[in-house]
Amino acid sequence: MMKNILSLVLLFLVTSVFAQIPQAEKEAMLDFYESTNGPHWIRKWNLKKPVAEWHGVTVENNHVVEIDLFQNNLQGPLPTTLGNLKHLKVLNLALNNITGELPESIVALSDMKVFRIEVNRLKGELPEQMGQMASLEELTMFNNFLAGAIPESIGELKNLKVLNLSSNNLRGEIPGSIGELAQLENLGLFDNTLFGEIPTDIGKLSNLKELVLANNHLGGDVPTEIGQLAGLEILQIQNNRFNSVENLYKMDANQFLVFDFDRADDEKFKDINFSKTRMADTKFDDEEEDDNNNNKN
Repeated sequence: MMKNILSLVLLFLVTSVFAQIPQAEKEAMLDFYESTNGPHWIRKWNLKKPVAEWHGVTVENNHVVEIDLFQNNLQGPLPTTLGNLKHLKVLNLALNNITGELPESIVALSDMKVFRIEVNRLKGELPEQMGQMASLEELTMFNNFLAGAIPESIGELKNLKVLNLSSNNLRGEIPGSIGELAQLENLGLFDNTLFGEIPTDIGKLSNLKELVLANNHLGGDVPTEIGQLAGLEILQIQNNRFNSVENLYKMDANQFLVFDFDRADDEKFKDINFSKTRMADTKFDDEEEDDNNNNKN
């Protein structure tokens, strides 16, 4: 009896360690490796070993659920077959040299919760159907060359907590559908060429802590609805083209860590300090963690 139990345990361990993923997923992984110049990565994949042993890859229940290749010298475009990784929950490709456009197939990854591809060289427009990525909680794509408008479907990402599209070439108006992101805590759209008025629906974001819209072409009056954001700690809307910021003077400055806007000459308001904002520090989180891990090894 004991021998049978030990055999089952051993079989389970062997199966777990050498778990094989479906052929479509393995082909997608190989396409990804080839397309992003895998042989020149800092930490390469050993293609002779099971996928579960590849650097930065997590496999659960015989499916790839995580790819974390932060700052790993990836070069080149993302393949369209990336959309075949249907069970992917985390994709962290930040601080690389990924080029080309986001493949339309990315919207098929409806289980993905974290998508980080900041500080790369992506161009082109955001897929119109991004709202299909219904499980997304964190979407960070700052410091790329993305163009075009923010798709209206962004408002369908009901679980989104962090949205940072800053430092790109995005144009057009901020879609009113952003007001539907009830869970949103951080919204960063600074350093683009967005125009039009701040949508009044932004006042519905009761969980919002950071709102960073600086360095755009936004105009009109700053809406009174911003005053409804009682949890807001960081507000940066300077270097825009507002007709009036009068409504901001009605807000309680004591609730803010950073509160900056043009013509804010009242001494009770704090000056901008980008180095103190969590939004600005986001791109360094993994780098510090990676350095700590290297020091331990």
